[in-house]
Amino acid sequence: MPIPHPDEVLTVTQITQSIRELLEGNYRFVHIRGEISNLRIPYSGHRYFVLKDSTAQLRAVLFKQQERYLDRPIEDGQQVICHGRISVYEQRGEYQLIVDSVEQAGSGMLQIAFEELKNRLASEGLFDPGRKRPIPAFPESIVMITSPTGAAIHDFLTVWRRRRSVAAIRLLPVRVQGRGAGEEIARAIDTANRLVAADLIVICRGGGSIEDLWAFNEECVARAIVRSSLPVVTGIGHEIDFTIADFCADLRAPTPTGAAERIIPDGTVLLERIAALHRRLRHSLVRHLAVEERRLAACGKTLAAFPDHLERLALQLDLIIHRFSRTSDAFLRTREQRLAQLLARLETQTPLHQLQLKGLRLEHLQQRLGRNIAAILHTMESRLAAAAALLHSVSPLATLARGYAIVRKQEATTRQWTVLTDSGEVARGDRVDVLLARGGLSCEVLATTPATTSPAAEERPTPGSTADER
Repeated sequence: MPIPHPDEVLTVTQITQSIRELLEGNYRFVHIRGEISNLRIPYSGHRYFVLKDSTAQLRAVLFKQQERYLDRPIEDGQQVICHGRISVYEQRGEYQLIVDSVEQAGSGMLQIAFEELKNRLASEGLFDPGRKRPIPAFPESIVMITSPTGAAIHDFLTVWRRRRSVAAIRLLPVRVQGRGAGEEIARAIDTANRLVAADLIVICRGGGSIEDLWAFNEECVARAIVRSSLPVVTGIGHEIDFTIADFCADLRAPTPTGAAERIIPDGTVLLERIAALHRRLRHSLVRHLAVEERRLAACGKTLAAFPDHLERLALQLDLIIHRFSRTSDAFLRTREQRLAQLLARLETQTPLHQLQLKGLRLEHLQQRLGRNIAAILHTMESRLAAAAALLHSVSPLATLARGYAIVRKQEATTRQWTVLTDSGEVARGDRVDVLLARGGLSCEVLATTPATTSPAAEERPTPGSTADER
């Protein structure tokens, strides 16, 4: 390669100025659409931010005097159209957009996705404070999920060393940005719950834009935090940065340093507090012992007069015992008498005694019943004999015994026996049946005699209308 002439060699300033002139000459006034990210406002009041789309980004600056032309303040995540010119910041050799005015073009896609996921998870109850687990006050083992090369682990360990903590720190290294970082963080949370014996999990990362922190806005990370059996503490970004992981975590710290300060007790402060408590305890014991010594001295004075008091109490006790013995004897005698009376009454009321009384009464009643039944039977027998005699006197059998007879005729159609009281009821040749006092006769009518009225016939007793069939 030929050696260039000294006049052809350019300095960094010269080439930078040349590039600046070239860019400012060709891009004197441009209109660029993009999303605002990583907005910073230092003490100067100028606004420095990055204008980006899905594949590229461009640094931009809006000077303080141009702020009055804004319709509304610019914020991270806004989709805007910036009007300005391209220039070069020579001190850093970077090209940038000098913004003259800004038009709003809607919220950024990432911000929209963030809000949609936030609202959906909130409706499912993943952010519910009642679900959050308590953070142990003195953790003995802490699992950190972060990048092993980032500033977050350094800041956390700095606080851990300064506070002289005895808690064991175990690091599960993960990527904290880029494609697949969210899935890697979620797997690390599951691994910590499954394999590591720890008191809590700390997820931390340094500050950055919404794109840099997007791994902590992914749904898989949120659900891994919620299903974790270990409490989860987040310290992601700066104090103004909020991620979905922060809303799901059991404790959100503004920074990794803040996370360490919240969960790691200060050993120096604890030692000082223990020493102060020790001093308070010692002073309290000294005061308590002094009070007890005074009480002991007072008790000693009281005990000096105790023998006389004890003698008086002994005399009172003897008197009380004598009175008690006399009263108890009288009471027991009264009770014994009452008990004897109750026993006597009880004996008369016992079931056996009652059964004996009832047995005697039952025997007496049985005897009375027998006598009454015999008297009733005798009376009934007498009445029955009188009735039988009276009945016999009017009985047809008695009439038959005096020489009378009953003549019956059997109807040919009905086969019923009819007592004959009139000779006109039969004809010659009819067969009749004659009942006697003893036996009967079967006769054939040879002749009939007409009825004649006579006193003897009127006085003759009339037998029943029918007779029993033979």
